[in-house]
Amino acid sequence: MKAILCSQYCQPDDLVLADVPDPVAGPGEAVIAIKAAALNFFDILMIQGKYQIKPPFPFSPAAEVAGVIESIGAGVTDLKVGDRVVASCGHNGAREKIALPAASIVKIPDNLDYDRAAGIIIIYGTALHALEDRASPKPGETLAVLGAAGGTGLAACELGKLMRLKVIACASSDEKLEFAKAHGAELTLNYAKEDLKEGLRKLTGGKGVDIIFDPVGGAYAEQALRSIAWEGRFLVIGFAAGDIPKMPLNLALLKGCDIRGVFWGAWTRQNPEKNRANLEKLVKWTAQGKISSHVDRTFPLAQTADALKVLAGRQAMGKVILHP
Repeated sequence: MKAILCSQYCQPDDLVLADVPDPVAGPGEAVIAIKAAALNFFDILMIQGKYQIKPPFPFSPAAEVAGVIESIGAGVTDLKVGDRVVASCGHNGAREKIALPAASIVKIPDNLDYDRAAGIIIIYGTALHALEDRASPKPGETLAVLGAAGGTGLAACELGKLMRLKVIACASSDEKLEFAKAHGAELTLNYAKEDLKEGLRKLTGGKGVDIIFDPVGGAYAEQALRSIAWEGRFLVIGFAAGDIPKMPLNLALLKGCDIRGVFWGAWTRQNPEKNRANLEKLVKWTAQGKISSHVDRTFPLAQTADALKVLAGRQAMGKVILHP
């Protein structure tokens, strides 16, 4: 089978399309013939050796896959050949087939296409865990989403609206803000044109923002924290800007606020049953049209480098999908 391989830490253009042996389903496993593999910003960091998880070489990027069960191993009873499924794999999704533990695989309904299914797990899983488990949300509270047109930001806008929060989309262009507004945001702020701290305070009538969802980091993080309401919650999602900010802790004291880390990957390992329930719920919501799982664009497997460069250039609004 074909696979995109990272054999040493490298840039997207250095990845290689190669032939590798087909996987075999071991006990408790199933082999998925991959129809769609979703990319995320951390795939770039992973191939560069800058991510906290460092798979052994050679590995493939792409942590989410959707496809069809091709074979099952001993002891697997809840899946059968031909089932349409989705799964999180951590890495190795940019290939034609993958063997995964059956417990990590979830069936998808016939009315949910593979491209949208592949993009559900990480961005919506992260946003749902952040808002439901970490943010302590109350209906009517304000939620400011940084990087609102990116994958995780867009998911936060949609889920925030479903949770009856007042969503403020923050992004670097009017085009991105219009896109976020079409996906759940009520208010918008262009932080390339307007000061983020003052803009958020103005949009909240001087009160400040109750919940800040920050997958961007960099210089915007402190500006956003300075706009937080009394007893607000600042959710640390990631650092797409590249720089990990150092926050003045006196702000947490003066605002009586919380800075809460959101490490979805570690949480899923400690709460596998709750994570599976979350994924089943997200699959259902996507099939029902309650969340979009919007696909920005798709690429054949051989153009994985081009797909990753779209993410690196922050050009994507929604998910970038590979077709093995």
